[in-house]
Amino acid sequence: MVVAPTLRTIVRRLPLGLTVLAGDDALDRPVRWVAVSELEDPTPFLEGGELVLTTGMRLDAAGAEPYVRRLVARGVAGLGFGVGLGHGAIPAELLAAAAGAGLPLVEVPRETPFVAIGKAVSDLLAAEQYEEIARAFATQGRLTRAALRPEGPRAVIDRLAGELGGWAVLLDEAGAVRHAAGKGAAGVDAVAGELGRLRGRSREGGTPASLAFSTPGEHVVVQPLGARRIRGFFAVGLGRPFTPVEHTVVNAAGSLLTLALEHGREHQAAERRVRSAVLRLLLAGEAEAAREVLDRLGDRLEDGPLVVLAAGDGREAALEAAGEEFAVADGDRVVVVVPAARAEETAGVLQEHGPVGVGAPVGPEELRTGLDQADRALAAARRGGGPVMRFADLAGQGLLSLLDAGAAAAFSAALLAPLREYGSRADLLESLRAYLACNGHWDAAAQRLGVHRHTLRYRMRRVAELLGRDLDDPAARAELWVALNVGGETA
Repeated sequence: MVVAPTLRTIVRRLPLGLTVLAGDDALDRPVRWVAVSELEDPTPFLEGGELVLTTGMRLDAAGAEPYVRRLVARGVAGLGFGVGLGHGAIPAELLAAAAGAGLPLVEVPRETPFVAIGKAVSDLLAAEQYEEIARAFATQGRLTRAALRPEGPRAVIDRLAGELGGWAVLLDEAGAVRHAAGKGAAGVDAVAGELGRLRGRSREGGTPASLAFSTPGEHVVVQPLGARRIRGFFAVGLGRPFTPVEHTVVNAAGSLLTLALEHGREHQAAERRVRSAVLRLLLAGEAEAAREVLDRLGDRLEDGPLVVLAAGDGREAALEAAGEEFAVADGDRVVVVVPAARAEETAGVLQEHGPVGVGAPVGPEELRTGLDQADRALAAARRGGGPVMRFADLAGQGLLSLLDAGAAAAFSAALLAPLREYGSRADLLESLRAYLACNGHWDAAAQRLGVHRHTLRYRMRRVAELLGRDLDDPAARAELWVALNVGGETA
């Protein structure tokens, strides 16, 4: 904010020959401009903060007190009276009125033209503006250095709040506070309600710009962060209106925060690509090559057994959730490799974005086996086994739990099709199930069905003919048992 020169500065520092005759206690008022007027009432043309200059052409003794009263009400910084033209000296009535009202009254000698005072004040204002711009550049330099620190965005927020003497807050895409600095952040709660306006502009296809609003005793500026899409927001609050230069500082901070966020994301994306490449080497059985790549990058595989997790659905979200772990999007799922000690924690995070399959602990050279286990567990989770399925738990669910549901159903439909298409298919299917369940014992199977064993023998010969299978072959019996169970046929 430009600091206007005070009346004391103008009187004491400039070689203008000015003499203060009244209002010494108010000489520290800022002078924002110089106004020359010979009107009896110049206040309609004043904004407040001016040094009013006059020769008192239309001023008489009776009008001195009302004249001073009007100037004080308008908030002028002081009154300069030029002597030697209309008046040889400042009228006593005017001097008394100014002293009584506490209005600084300055005598301007005949040889000092009013324009010289105006130019002097203008020069002082220009100097102050230059100093403010210089301070703004210095502030931007300090903000830039803060952005280069390890904590990046947080350091920028801290520095911004300190430089402006207010508060600053960094928010994520949802509007949650990530970091705040400064005191008296009464407007932070009001920021959340304004974020929808910025999001709305983005959805409408416009470029989301900053917005400003006021709360009681506070002025707030909110800006979105992100180059191509909104990745967060930041807000700044002051107990007074922002100056143009302060707006420039805020805009510079927004650019630095956006660069920091985008650079951070690009750095994370680059690390993720490297780890994905390493993971592909590990899954291909190239453990030594993977270790060599990691060694050159100053990274390494953690000691101890590893666990492979397969996360289905929400691939981008799952990759984000995996964080700095070894993760790669492969096919219709995301593959993540973590130390066994972090497997449960990671599975808990990934399940928020879809079903998860967890393999058993393996060594680096056995990750392909671990991936096969994780995929089988994921298939079971997708069939409704739960948000997280562990390969170790599948053993208790039988062999069928390890089969792909779609492939098994297709296999069953193709194998049993001749029986479904044959006349009394229910008799043949029921007889086949009973026969297999009784391990080919005719009497036990016939009794289970409630038919004569010769009837069962006839049906089994028909089944063998239709299917082209030898029912005495254990392999053929196993295939038929699986087809009956995954195909949903009931006895």
